[in-house]
Amino acid sequence: MSKLVFPDGFLWGAATASYQIEGAWNEHGKGPSIWDEFSHVPGKVRNGETGDVACDHYHRYREDVALMKSLNLKAYRFSISWPRVLPEGKGRVNEAGVDFYSRLVDELLAAGIKPAVTLYHWDLPLAMDRIGGWPNLEVANHYADYAELMFRRLGDRVKFWITLNEPQVVCNMGYTTGGHAPGHTDEREAGRAGHTLLIAHGLAVQRLRGLSPEAKIGLTVNVGQVHPATDSAEDGALAARMQEHNAWFLDPIYRGDYPAVMREDKGDILPQFTEEQRRTIQQPLDFLGINNYSRQVIGGSPVPGATAIERLPVTTMNWEVYPAGLREILCWVHERCSPPEMYMTENGAAFPDQPDASGRVEDEDRRAFLEGYISEAHRAIQLGVPLKGYFVWSLMDNFEWAWGFYQRFGIVRVDFDTQKRIVKRSGDWYARVAAANTVEAEG
Repeated sequence: MSKLVFPDGFLWGAATASYQIEGAWNEHGKGPSIWDEFSHVPGKVRNGETGDVACDHYHRYREDVALMKSLNLKAYRFSISWPRVLPEGKGRVNEAGVDFYSRLVDELLAAGIKPAVTLYHWDLPLAMDRIGGWPNLEVANHYADYAELMFRRLGDRVKFWITLNEPQVVCNMGYTTGGHAPGHTDEREAGRAGHTLLIAHGLAVQRLRGLSPEAKIGLTVNVGQVHPATDSAEDGALAARMQEHNAWFLDPIYRGDYPAVMREDKGDILPQFTEEQRRTIQQPLDFLGINNYSRQVIGGSPVPGATAIERLPVTTMNWEVYPAGLREILCWVHERCSPPEMYMTENGAAFPDQPDASGRVEDEDRRAFLEGYISEAHRAIQLGVPLKGYFVWSLMDNFEWAWGFYQRFGIVRVDFDTQKRIVKRSGDWYARVAAANTVEAEG
């Protein structure tokens, strides 16, 4: 065993998202979101499940913060439900919704836990969808107003802000494949949605700079290393080309336009930026959040003499367990974008764990996954990547979008019938890591 010691002040945290855990979907003045509507459509979510109750975090947040403290978490990444604070997406403020997040922030601070707020984690107000959703540029201005509201109400205590979570998924799953809310299947809509999301991000950065210059603000993207399925030249070229698609939401911010390869592949599906839009989008960021779970392996067409790469075990999401990919993608982003700070804002694994006869959840597969990936994060730091923190996905089992409650990512098990929380073996291990700022790893 070797001891991997992380830099002083490294931020150990856990992450969740509002629709996945809060429940209380129509309580205390909250407006409907696109996920409230989508999950109630038969056939959209496994077993017809919804986030109506989810983990009931809205009512149990004090219990959950106490749980975080017992796990030695230094930070908690959570998202705000836009329609909980602005039921119509604009205009009238729902003070009960704002108060919930204010109380949550106070509870975290009292427990010595840093709040890390994501402003948008996929639950767009249904009223915004009714005017066209993210493909409508007008929504960017409404989002900026919403962001400013939260900066004004929570900015005296929250100093770590993420504008958007995984805009690639918003576009691909929400507007191209239809697997996520709002369930559209129009690639041109996806291109316009991505454009609006980038402008919304830039506007929010501008608003925060005007209100709280000392606060940190960044963006979270999901990126993964792309590997060829064989050692053929054809597969290598295809993988290199698709690797460039990782920069869909990076290059506009750091280089002023979409990747050239994407322009070639997508044609006029990707709108052109005006100079004003370009200036808005290219606001300097304090950090970049990275979500990574696996790699992508592409190609594999029969090529005489080509050798296939080794394929590795997978999680129940059918994602390969490939720890080295985390180091590879961190280095790739660092080299391409040079952000001043980086955070792993999501990393974790779904496995079909169950309590044993004593009530324990011995999820050794998840513990080993975390050890492998966090060890690679340490190697990335040694290679010069300015990685400042790691947030495990997820604090607890939750509503996993179109998978419903089938996929369990938590280091804490949730019994969705009783809402009982059980810290898993992986949670106990992670608590020791967070306390010691050290990983004991094999090798």
